[in-house]
Amino acid sequence: MPKPVKSAMAHLQTKGRIAMAVAAFGVLLAGCAETQLAVHGVKRLGGQSQPAQVGNYKIGNPYEIAGQWYYPAVDYEYTETGIASWYGPKFHGKKTANGEIFDQYEVSAAHRTLPLPSIVRVTNLENGKSIKVRVNDRGPFAHGRIIDMSRRAAQLLGFERKGTAKVMVEVIEAESRQIAAIAQGKAAPQVTVAEQNTVSAAPRDVVETVRLDDGPITDSGEPTTSHIKLTPPSSRASVETAPLDGVVEEAAIVEVTPVTSSSIYVQAGAFSIYDNALNLRNRLYDLAPSKIEPIDVKGTTFYRVRLGPLETVPEADILLERVIATGQNGAKVVVECADGGSATSGC
Repeated sequence: MPKPVKSAMAHLQTKGRIAMAVAAFGVLLAGCAETQLAVHGVKRLGGQSQPAQVGNYKIGNPYEIAGQWYYPAVDYEYTETGIASWYGPKFHGKKTANGEIFDQYEVSAAHRTLPLPSIVRVTNLENGKSIKVRVNDRGPFAHGRIIDMSRRAAQLLGFERKGTAKVMVEVIEAESRQIAAIAQGKAAPQVTVAEQNTVSAAPRDVVETVRLDDGPITDSGEPTTSHIKLTPPSSRASVETAPLDGVVEEAAIVEVTPVTSSSIYVQAGAFSIYDNALNLRNRLYDLAPSKIEPIDVKGTTFYRVRLGPLETVPEADILLERVIATGQNGAKVVVECADGGSATSGC
């Protein structure tokens, strides 16, 4: 009966080979799992030398949306107050304007003119929360909005459920230069260890508080800029935020300081000649209460025509559309302290 013996031996040998293969496959799987855990651990500990996504560096040419022209440009002194909105599920998993994959559970934002990517600080003027954000997309293109936050960023700033918030947006130069260099495949500029850690954390959750400042727009309708001074927070509080329905790796630490009340205005224009401001105010007199505010910018006095104050964002949206309908295409929604001071000077 030699054949059955040979068959049995072959069977045993086959089983042995299968067992060895299974064992080897198990080792391979274990190795893969270990690698995944290691990467996961680095991500959670913030050990990566740069954000998980950087995308292509993009400034872009002037472009037109719904009759409104936008002019992308490098501006490391950019700061602006206005209304923020947020976007999420409809764009989740789609490409951003600079080639990244939009993830509503990561901290990111869309801006109409800043270089992509850039790092900005966004401060919610209603609750004092401030967070550094990576700008990697274009938008928003609705009148009366200056920045579109990811769902996660809106949650951290405390306006996810409300939908909009009064905010100040400021470019952070050192971090923006560094992430721009990374996106272009260049050696990153020399920065301090603290700044380097900030860049890694910028698309995440670290929140700071700043003293606010403001600037007008020019005769051409383009915004001017002014410098921001950081002030140490008077109090610090760790705020626990409820998780979203997706995977959010990092824990958020939010620093909060008290804020005074602020109001919304529609800024119809700003001029270096007072008579021009007066003429515009007279033309818009019947739309809403208005005022002319002088402000000094680098030695030049500008006269801003503002309508308001307005209590809610919907009211501001309606008035803005009416002002734009008169031919003031450069009109925008701004935020300032209820006592008349600008939001960026301590609101």
